[in-house]
Parts: sequence; structure tokens; C-alpha cells
Amino acid sequence: MPYSESAALRALQTLTDPVGGKDLVTAGLLGSLNFEDGTLRAVLQIDPAQAAKYENTQAEAQAVLAALDGVEKASVILSAHKAAPSVGGRKRPPPHQARRPEGYQGDTHVKRVIAVSSAKGGVGKSTMAINLAVALAKSGKAVGVLDADIHGPSAPMLLGLSGERAKTETAEGRRLIKPMQAHGIKAMSIGFLTEDDGPVVWRGPMVQGAISRMVWDVNWGKLDVLIIDMPPGTGDAQLGLAQDIKPAGAIIVSTPQDLALLDARKGVRMFEKVGIPVLGLIENMAVFTCPDCGSQHHIFGEGGAKRDAEKLSIPYLGAAPLTMSIRESGDSGKPVAAGDSAEATLFSNLAEAAFN
Repeated sequence: MPYSESAALRALQTLTDPVGGKDLVTAGLLGSLNFEDGTLRAVLQIDPAQAAKYENTQAEAQAVLAALDGVEKASVILSAHKAAPSVGGRKRPPPHQARRPEGYQGDTHVKRVIAVSSAKGGVGKSTMAINLAVALAKSGKAVGVLDADIHGPSAPMLLGLSGERAKTETAEGRRLIKPMQAHGIKAMSIGFLTEDDGPVVWRGPMVQGAISRMVWDVNWGKLDVLIIDMPPGTGDAQLGLAQDIKPAGAIIVSTPQDLALLDARKGVRMFEKVGIPVLGLIENMAVFTCPDCGSQHHIFGEGGAKRDAEKLSIPYLGAAPLTMSIRESGDSGKPVAAGDSAEATLFSNLAEAAFN
């Protein structure tokens, strides 16, 4: 099999930082990881005063990387540690790929960053993220949404902003991207930077860097919460976000279907491994009520998400139904949470449970 950077990151996550106790990736020690012509080179950034403690770690890292498919030779170098940037009084681990730019940061005045994830596409995660954001804004919070699905951005359509293009503005001496505004929230998406139907053909590191830069290089201003609508999966983009941004928590979205819950469980474990607390699980498309006869149908199964939440020891935040109004509101760019229907009340309750 060919070399996989995701496999290399997973291998390094099996090794423990002898000083901090976390795995090497989560601890932020991985300065670079480059593969070329069969040779894999990694740099671990450490405190020179602690170099003796890392001799075994260096050898172990070299061994696990050399054992990877496609790797003919592995080299691990110990380099002088650089202090992690401090934002809002909190230390951040040095990122693997993306680097914070010099000067004013777009997320300087963001109080909390929360990731909304599913680890699987097609479960309504983006619809959930947008409606949670709108419901939270209705409660008086300053809210932003970053659509981090580089390959399949949904925010422009869900917010009624299809075809809109982002502009720039100056903030604290830096030229930053000005976020869009709709339905009481600020929003940014790769869809505001590319053509509507043009695919974004990027590999893992470029995706990882783009997500981080849309946090740092967008002038978010003062926000109580920045919700990141995560791309599906548990690969480079998710690991990169965990390192570069370190959200305060994650919300998992799943349908009751066993197939979706399988990936949801993977998402929960991924966030646990990188030290991001899981705030809870939301069950989407839980039940369909026939508009003609009023009978209820559990199309994707019944109660699976609640049972999984209990098994995983994470909060079950509630359920959203499969309804025509939610689907139509997304297609029309008018989030149902912005209105005063029963579905709007439901999203207000979910937002209160998720962000209390």
C-alpha cells in the first residue's frame, strides 16, 4: 500500500510525550512531517533542556514510522522547542501544518470555538449547525459559523447567500476577510471564495491549512461562540483543526441508523484522543410524521443515538425530526430556526442544551 500521512499521524499518536504525558501529536511536538521518494522525515520540537528524556522517544518514533506502508526509510530529528502562541490567555500547541500569521488574529475576540461534527456525510450536520447558530443568536448571543467542509460547502445555500463573494477589510493593521452576515449570524465558507460549481481539488495538508486560516484571517470581531461545521471524516482536516485551533468542545450529530452511529462513535473517540471534550450527541432525522395521516415512522431506526450516548458516557442533547419544513427551509436559504414554528422552538431547546 502507498504511504499515508494519516497513518503516520496515527502511528505517532501511539507514542507518549515523556514530559507532558500526552501523545506526541496532541502534545504539539510534531513540527513537520515530510515524505519524499520513500523517505519519511519528522521533526519533533522539544525543550533543549529536556533532550535526554527524548532519546528513547526519538528511536521509538523512527521505528513506528519506518514500519509504515510505503516508507523505505524514516528519520526523526529533535529540534529546539518554540513556545506555543498564547491567545486569550490560553496556550495553544504548535500546529503541524498551518502557522498563525503575524499581527492581529481574526479570532482574538472569540470567546468559545465549538466544533459540530458527524464523522459521516449525509446526516444533516450542516443543517443542524446552521440552525443551532441561528437559534443561539435569537437568544442574544453573538454567533459566527465557519463552514469547514472545503470540498462540499453548504453554508451559502443554507443561509440564502449562494453566489455571494467575500470582500476584505482592514482590522488592527491587517487585511482580513470580511465575514458574511445573514439571519443574525456571521458566516464564512470556501463557497464565498470560489465559483459556485467549481470543485476544490486539494489534498489533506492544504485543506487543513485552509480551515485554520479561515479562523485566523477572517475578521470575526467579538463573538460569544464560533461554530465550526466540520467536514465529514476523522482524517487530516480534523486532526489539524484539533492542533491549530483546539476547540473548547465538540457536538456530534448522527441519525439513529447503525451505520451512521458507527462513524459517530469514531468521531467521539477521535475528539477524546486529541483532548477535546464532547459536549453531547444530537439525533437528527429521528422520526417522520406523515402529513396526511399523522402516523409516525422511524425511518432510520429508533433510539439508537440515545443508547450510544449512554454507552459512550456523553450527554444526549435531544432529537430533531425529519420534516418537509426543515428540508424546504434549507433549500430556500431561510433557516427554520429563524421563525416561530414548532421546529424553531425545538432548535432553541437544542441550542440551550448544547451551549449552556
